[in-house]
Amino acid sequence: MTQLIRVYETGDKEVMKWESMELADPGHGEIQIAHTAIGLNFIDVYFRTGTYPAPLPFTPGLEAAGIVEKIGAGVEDLKVGDRVAYAATPLGAYAESRNIEAAKVVKIPDGVEDNTAAAMMLKGMTAQYLLRSTFEVKAGDTILFHAAAGGVGLIACQWAKHLGATVIGTVGSKEKAELARQNGCDHPIIYTQENFVEKVQEITDGKGVPVVYDSVGQSTFMSSLDCLQPRGAMVLFGQSSGKVEPFDVSLLSAKGSLYLTRPTLFHYTATRPELVASANELFDVVASGAVNVSVNQEYALSNAIGAHCDLENRQTTGSSVLIP
Repeated sequence: MTQLIRVYETGDKEVMKWESMELADPGHGEIQIAHTAIGLNFIDVYFRTGTYPAPLPFTPGLEAAGIVEKIGAGVEDLKVGDRVAYAATPLGAYAESRNIEAAKVVKIPDGVEDNTAAAMMLKGMTAQYLLRSTFEVKAGDTILFHAAAGGVGLIACQWAKHLGATVIGTVGSKEKAELARQNGCDHPIIYTQENFVEKVQEITDGKGVPVVYDSVGQSTFMSSLDCLQPRGAMVLFGQSSGKVEPFDVSLLSAKGSLYLTRPTLFHYTATRPELVASANELFDVVASGAVNVSVNQEYALSNAIGAHCDLENRQTTGSSVLIP
C-alpha cells in the first residue's frame, strides 16, 4: 500500500486527492522506488489544469529521488538500496512509492543529497539542453533568460555565467532581482517596473541578444522577439502566463530571419545515452561548485494543494520539493 495524489478531473488545485493504493511488484525491466523527495515543477500545474493532456485518472509529477526497494526481472545495473533519481515520463512521482523503468533512472552520486537530486533533475537537465543543445551558449555571448529567479532560471543563470556568458534576466520583484544577481544574473530587470525590451537594447548597445529563453509565454513572447538580433533564436520552453496566440510566421522574417523553437526535455533525453550524458553533465557542474541548487521550499506530499497554490501565485524561489 502506498499513499499518493490522484487527479480524476482536471481543474483547480482541489482536484488533487490524497489516497491509498495497492502497489504491484515491479515488472520486467522495472524497479520499485521509495521516494525520499519529489520535485515540484510548473509543468505539474499544466497537467493538473489540462493544459497538457494526460489520461485520467493520473498521479502528477515527473521528478523524484529515492531508494530502490525492489528489482524486476531483467534489471542488471541496479540493486536494492541504491539511491536513484529521475525526470521522466510517465507521470506518477506524487507518491510515496512507485514502479518505473530502470532505464529512466540514474544513480545519485555521493555528495549529492536526495532533496537536491529531486529538485534538480528536471530543472537542471532542462538548463543543460537549453544552454548546451538548443542554443549552445559560448563565452562572450549575451543572453536573455526570463523568470531568472525561478527554479530553471537560477540554475541556468549560474551555468551560463560559468560558460562565460553575460546574463540578462527578468524578475518580478526587487527581492527576486537580488536573488538572481547572487546566482549569476549580471543584469536583472524587474519587468513590473521597467520595459525589458528597452533595457536589453540599452545593455547591448542596440545590438540585441542572440538567444532568448522564455518559459513565460503569452505575456512576454512578442516583446522577446524584439530583443533578438538578426538570425537570433527564440527558445519558448514554457507558458506560465498562458499559450502564445497564433501569429503570422512572416513576422520572424520581418524581425530579422529569426529562429523559433518549442523544445521539451524529453525529446533531448529520449535515449538512454542522451539521458545519462545530460544527467552526468548536470552532476558534474553541481559537484564542481559551478552551479548551486537551492531547495528553498519544502512541503509535505499530502499538502500538494498548498504547494501548487504557492507555485501559481509566484510565491516560490529556486527549487521546491514535496516530502512523502
